[in-house]
Amino acid sequence: MSEGPRPRLLLVEDSETQALELRLLLESRGFAVERCPTAEAALDHLNTSLPDLVVADHHLPGMNGDEFTRQLRLSLRTRALPLLMLTGARDGERQGLESGADAYVAKSADRDLLILRIRALLRERKGGSSAEGPGVAAFRRGRVLVVDGSATYRTFLAGLLTQEGHAVTAADGPEAALAALDAPGATFDCVTLDLLGPAYDGLDLCRAIDARRASAEGAAPFHLVGIAGSAPAKDFLVAAFAAGADDVVSKADGDVLVMRVRGLVRRRLLEEDNRRIAGEFGDRERELERARAEAEAAEARAKLAGALEQANRDLADANRKLTEAQAKLVQAAKMASLGELVAGIAHEINNPLAFILAHQGTVERLLGEVPAPPGDALAERSLAKARDRIGSMRMGLTRIQDLVLNLRKFSRLDEGERSRVHVPEAIETVLALIQHKLGGRIAVERDFSGRPEIHCTPALLNQVVMNILGNAADAMPEGGTIRIVTESSADTDVIRISDTGPGISEDLREKIFEPFFTTKPVGSGTGLGLAIAYSVVQAHSGSLTVETASGGGACFVIGIPRQADSA
Repeated sequence: MSEGPRPRLLLVEDSETQALELRLLLESRGFAVERCPTAEAALDHLNTSLPDLVVADHHLPGMNGDEFTRQLRLSLRTRALPLLMLTGARDGERQGLESGADAYVAKSADRDLLILRIRALLRERKGGSSAEGPGVAAFRRGRVLVVDGSATYRTFLAGLLTQEGHAVTAADGPEAALAALDAPGATFDCVTLDLLGPAYDGLDLCRAIDARRASAEGAAPFHLVGIAGSAPAKDFLVAAFAAGADDVVSKADGDVLVMRVRGLVRRRLLEEDNRRIAGEFGDRERELERARAEAEAAEARAKLAGALEQANRDLADANRKLTEAQAKLVQAAKMASLGELVAGIAHEINNPLAFILAHQGTVERLLGEVPAPPGDALAERSLAKARDRIGSMRMGLTRIQDLVLNLRKFSRLDEGERSRVHVPEAIETVLALIQHKLGGRIAVERDFSGRPEIHCTPALLNQVVMNILGNAADAMPEGGTIRIVTESSADTDVIRISDTGPGISEDLREKIFEPFFTTKPVGSGTGLGLAIAYSVVQAHSGSLTVETASGGGACFVIGIPRQADSA
């Protein structure tokens, strides 16, 4: 090292063996070393002399390395002092840096690495202004007055607070407590008071201490923490706060009490330090400000990323709704075109059909009036055959007339309007229209035990039932049975359509109602049927679900709330 004053290091290490080893190493590398065995001793040492750097072990008796570091950062005198933390804990680096350490080195690390880290920290400190100077107070430990009539608990609590690094004064009753408060030069950051002590009236003493606090001039008021039982009554809490207590903590939970006192004292010391610095900021403050700005920038980026993620979710949701709307528009256009087409075809067919039916009736009547020639067996057979054929023609024409009527019923242009619909009649109409799919290979069982009429749009029974029946017929190419059951309860009308086909697997049941999803081969389906059916049922505030039928096939359940019958 170059000639000049040797850098001064403060080593805080409780192990005599490790302290000796580190001291010999550091002194051999040109450093002047002073050693303190505890954090409390180190804090007292820093009041008289400031080193160039502090090397502290994380695991210390009493106050550990984390709390020691936080205490250093509370004072303007030591907040810019470089601190290197040594520890063997796996998560020691995170804990050490979070508490305010400038660097972290594992105890098992190479010693050359330790020297390099120390020299790097000292280089960063060169050129920085010293914290010592006029108007800058030395480091001060928190001062706590413990008032408790129980010697056992008073000693226990004083020990806990001493381990936290506080300077603790204990009092066993009102006289000692008030004398400690009235002592010349005595100032406290926090007073803990047992409110239920049998040796004195805790509330009266609380009022007396609060009066001393209010009458103190030129000093910042201390915090008054009352200690009570495990579950104090509300009236007692009200009386304690009225007597001047700032907080009331259960006596059974010493850790909570210590944490409360720690927070109160720390805040008081911070306020005191803020008054001292009076706007004077050094390199350490600017560094912290930059770190805070970087943290805020990172938080802003995180919020922006969250907003972008939310926008992507909204976009995906809008895209899904657009897809559903497109599917509905396609189906609506298809049904509108079908309605116009059927209306035109029905009109064109009805005119010649009515003409043919009228003439068929005339021909049938005239044939019935023609007498058979006597003795001419051939003429008699021909006349009987003609009468039979003309009757078959009447049956065929009637079937054509019924088919056109069913088409007009199914594709009515007013299907968006709700009205009373006769359920059995509507289902029979649908069955008649898909008879070509059913043929003789699929049997249809009916059980119309529910209400015969419900208030809905015809599309509910026309489109929904036809789509489900058509899918059931397609699922049974070799034949099978379709069962249609209507049921009614006090608040719901239900239509169950089940088949004896292969059924629908569990992993597909959530997808079959999505637009454009189909299990049929390419060119055999659009994937819109069940999606439109689902939308139609939802428009009625109803439900459309699928389950396993008793025969192993699929069972679609259409539920329509009774309140829909409100027209």
